[in-house]
Amino acid sequence: MELSVDRRTVLKAALMGAGALGFPALAPAQSRTPARRLGYRGPKVIIVRFGGGVRRRETIDRAHSYAPYLIHDLAPRGTLFSNMEISSEEGIDTSHGQGTLNLLIGRYAHYADVRGETLGDRFEAQHPTLFEYLRRGHDIAPHEAILVNGEDRTDEEFYAFSNHTEYGLPWRGSVLSLYRFKCYLLRRQLREGRFEGDELTQKRAQLAKLEALDYRDQNRAGQGPEIESFWERWREHYGESGLVNPRGDRLLTELSIRALRELRPRLLMINYNDPDYVHWGNRSHYTRGIAIIDEGLRRLVDVVNADPEYRDDTIFAVVPDCGRDDNRLMRVPFQHHFNSQSSREIFALLFGPGIARGQVVDRSVEQIAMTGTLAHLMGVQAPYCVAPALEEALA
Repeated sequence: MELSVDRRTVLKAALMGAGALGFPALAPAQSRTPARRLGYRGPKVIIVRFGGGVRRRETIDRAHSYAPYLIHDLAPRGTLFSNMEISSEEGIDTSHGQGTLNLLIGRYAHYADVRGETLGDRFEAQHPTLFEYLRRGHDIAPHEAILVNGEDRTDEEFYAFSNHTEYGLPWRGSVLSLYRFKCYLLRRQLREGRFEGDELTQKRAQLAKLEALDYRDQNRAGQGPEIESFWERWREHYGESGLVNPRGDRLLTELSIRALRELRPRLLMINYNDPDYVHWGNRSHYTRGIAIIDEGLRRLVDVVNADPEYRDDTIFAVVPDCGRDDNRLMRVPFQHHFNSQSSREIFALLFGPGIARGQVVDRSVEQIAMTGTLAHLMGVQAPYCVAPALEEALA
């Protein structure tokens, strides 16, 4: 469905003004959040974090890409920002958690592990996320705003909400991951009385350890009836062993497709991460990870196109968390932890209703501009975003 001329004009006008982007200095905090929640009438949005850190060469360079569907099929359908960058300002690091929060809150920040661990990645956003903006401003249930997270990225389980006093936990998005399924399964098994003696003690301790990771949410009853039912259907299909369901980024694709079909989210973010397995030392881990995400994109688009409620009403935003180093002298290739220029060089692709088709924008744009752009396209107020939105994305 195309944007109407009037709405398109209004959105473009809004994109041109700093006031529409809600720079914090322009209004007192109390005026930045709605007095009542409104019915949501904007498009559905799927954010694909082309994650684990990827370079432009292996993704959007037509001659060298391991993501042929992305560059040959999807790019012509939308607007490709081929020169997106992460700020080189001191203190802005290039890694997965930081890049994901850049995308979700629309501003850069220096993050430190909340537990004080030297190499820890448990970060807390100081400003609201897109999930919170959507749910606080509109009548959106928790299961309609979903973050799909990787099985070995537990620290990223908690990026669907900030510690901001006006937003935070009450307006968080739901999370689908193997961590959440394990919590659901252990609670279920304990309720059913499956264990006794030492095994019971062990299982209780295991659940307590898992639940302790979510220290800001003291509700241990589960994720709500819709998500609990989702996990029950997952258990019925894949069993309890963990040996049948897909793993890695294929798992994230499967969770996302089931979420689209069963939970009907308005906002879905998928934190792909397989290219990061290159840290084990093999180049093929990186290139194969890119191909797996590319195939996941194909499946997601096919599901959306086959669904009358999502077809013609869904915007896709494909953007990496960070780039990768291109130092050929390193023993382990394709690193990102040294904040090099190449690890700050990424891209973004937007396609769907209201997005200009077949356009490549090569001017330098900031990663954090994605948040404000999506908020405008959704009709969601995002008062703490500070980067100008991407006007070229509008049809």
